[in-house]
Amino acid sequence: MSKKFLLPFFLLFVSLIFSSCLTSRLERKLKPADQDWLSEVRYIITPEERKIFLELPESEREQFKVDFWARRDPDPDTEANEFKDEYYKRLERANQMFLGEGRPGWLTDRGRIYILFGPPTERHTYPMEASGYCREVWYYGSFPVIFIDEHCSGNYILSAINLEHLQDLNLAQGYFQNTITQERSVFDYDLKLARSQRSGDSLRALLSFSMKYEQIWFEVRDDASLETQLFLVVEIKDRAGNQVWQGQKTANLSFSDEEELKKMRGLKFTMEVEINLPDGRFPLPAPGKYLLYSTLKQRTGGKELKKVSEIKL
Repeated sequence: MSKKFLLPFFLLFVSLIFSSCLTSRLERKLKPADQDWLSEVRYIITPEERKIFLELPESEREQFKVDFWARRDPDPDTEANEFKDEYYKRLERANQMFLGEGRPGWLTDRGRIYILFGPPTERHTYPMEASGYCREVWYYGSFPVIFIDEHCSGNYILSAINLEHLQDLNLAQGYFQNTITQERSVFDYDLKLARSQRSGDSLRALLSFSMKYEQIWFEVRDDASLETQLFLVVEIKDRAGNQVWQGQKTANLSFSDEEELKKMRGLKFTMEVEINLPDGRFPLPAPGKYLLYSTLKQRTGGKELKKVSEIKL
């Protein structure tokens, strides 16, 4: 098996072990084709990517899928995307190999490991033992993956990983995190309704924006300083698509040098957007649920992302 494919799938498996995926209300609202795609990539999509996909307007999701696979392409200069092709080959093969568990083979525990790791270097099957269990052990090099069938009915469940392997897993996970570069990272931000208060015939609301500093692209000036601008455009619409409010805000960011920026790693840039209604453009909206549309563009690199969420005013 090619090492080029083993390492990414192994590291993604590690990430899967230490995180849980819950079906959100937004996911249930997806159109069937988007639900199917999100299900297919469940083993390799990151929590950050899932969040972005669910918050995107429907018109933006097809481009997200294109970008999703492009980020994983091991050789962007070729026409083929080897990572994507290999992933779907393994998914199809898992469906053929792991039948009889009451669900498609790629959704079984053995199917999941096969998709993430590929074929094991060794596969040992053990019929009913003294414990009454049936067992399979797959080896990837010296790393064992154990499946237990408690009733020998063909339904194999992934067994807990032995403590002796936790150090290896932690090292692998750390390697994965350290190899994400800014160019390959996912562009994201949060925009939420921090508070909303009605008083007589007026409405005062506050939107809270936040974004990780490591996801902001900066331009390096001749004096080694760094600077950029963020352009945020916000629209609030009712269910009929009528505009209730629109506003925008520009943020200028600068640092004296790269060392100063590095100190902000792990922190978030935040700003607030105030809404006061009625104003000269928009009347006071009726109490209820509305859709919050936002577009963020970075001056440096020209990155742009659109999102939509539901708020109550």
